[in-house]
Amino acid sequence: MEIKVLKSYKELSSTVANVVKRQLKKHPLSKLGLPTGDTPLGMYDELVKRELDWSHVITFNLDVYLMNVDHPESYQNYMRKNLFEKTNIYPDHSHFPFRPTSAFEDKIAGSMGIDLCILGIGTNGHIAFNEPGSSFLSRTRVVDLDEQTIEDNSRFFGSVDDTPKQAITMGLGTIMESKKIVLMANGDHKLNILNVAMNGEVTESIPASVLQNHDNVKVFYCD
Repeated sequence: MEIKVLKSYKELSSTVANVVKRQLKKHPLSKLGLPTGDTPLGMYDELVKRELDWSHVITFNLDVYLMNVDHPESYQNYMRKNLFEKTNIYPDHSHFPFRPTSAFEDKIAGSMGIDLCILGIGTNGHIAFNEPGSSFLSRTRVVDLDEQTIEDNSRFFGSVDDTPKQAITMGLGTIMESKKIVLMANGDHKLNILNVAMNGEVTESIPASVLQNHDNVKVFYCD
């Protein structure tokens, strides 16, 4: 596993954007697994600046809150605002987890799987919304969010009470079938969990630790 420490958030964003750029230049028909949250914002900004051709790209978002898709903080709105409306991706090429979740899995399989999956990591070690205790074999499903995750995300909603308590997430088993994976982490508050996940025991109590079992993972971190 390649782990690289970068000097700044700008360098982190640019480095991961360059990984995506190389993927799309070499394979214009790529299928991407895409994240949301604070950490990828700079990456999306960099990708927009690169003016890439997204017309043949298919995307699968890692997760969505169970909430009104038109809410300002929905992940559907996040992706429209930060990437989709600023590129030439076709609307029917961008997919979010939905119910029945088996149909979302079928859509990924029908696209011949995910070529490159970009991940973040939560302070409790979750990737996507696979909370501690998630099976390494898990598939796309509805999940109850961990109290720590709700607390961490409450800053977007104004209070814990107004923060969604459930989500639909791509499973760990689904993510691990991606051909290539990039994990990006920003902030010293993520350093300890990143070290535990990448160098400690592979255990379902730390979902991101499953990445140690993948043969093509790159990890990028900055303070």
